[in-house]
Amino acid sequence: MNTNHREVSRETLAQLLATLSYKYGTFRLASGLQSDFYVDVKRTVFHAEGAYLVGELLCDRLARHGITLVGGMAVGAVPLVSIALVAAARRGYPLDGFFVRKEVKDHGTAQRLDGRFRADAKIALLEDVVTTGASTLAAIDAVEAAGAKVALVITVVDREENDGLHRLAARGAIVETLTTRSEIIAAAAGN
Repeated sequence: MNTNHREVSRETLAQLLATLSYKYGTFRLASGLQSDFYVDVKRTVFHAEGAYLVGELLCDRLARHGITLVGGMAVGAVPLVSIALVAAARRGYPLDGFFVRKEVKDHGTAQRLDGRFRADAKIALLEDVVTTGASTLAAIDAVEAAGAKVALVITVVDREENDGLHRLAARGAIVETLTTRSEIIAAAAGN
């Protein structure tokens, strides 16, 4: 897989996720729900081509909305924030990042929002997979508690179940996806 020869597109991402990240079986999700499939986005973003592709797609969306600060809930969003920042640096696009800890750390600066968080920025949150939206809703709560507003939420994969995207949109943010379960299944069938 050579990034120099692959198109940076939603379809290419679906193909890569189908190959590297999509699994059938019985799985318990972070939401506690049971599922007969699992999309392990980390298997794609910790692959050189996957990191490049997801970073470029995220940066396109962030730039389109004029986002100046990107973050998300630890641990899932940390690699996404990192690859978005690398893509932004490559383009000369001014972007800072942060992450939301599940709990305030008991050492150092005792921050829940760590990195380069600032309340006056135009903020986007990233998520690897959305089912119920619970972890991103918790991140929105933390950002709002710090006096800021989330303008945009981007998920790499929408599982297309349990109304997660609707719950996020109800909080006032624009919600976008890089791909969906249906697109990944179609890509797998086309391989």
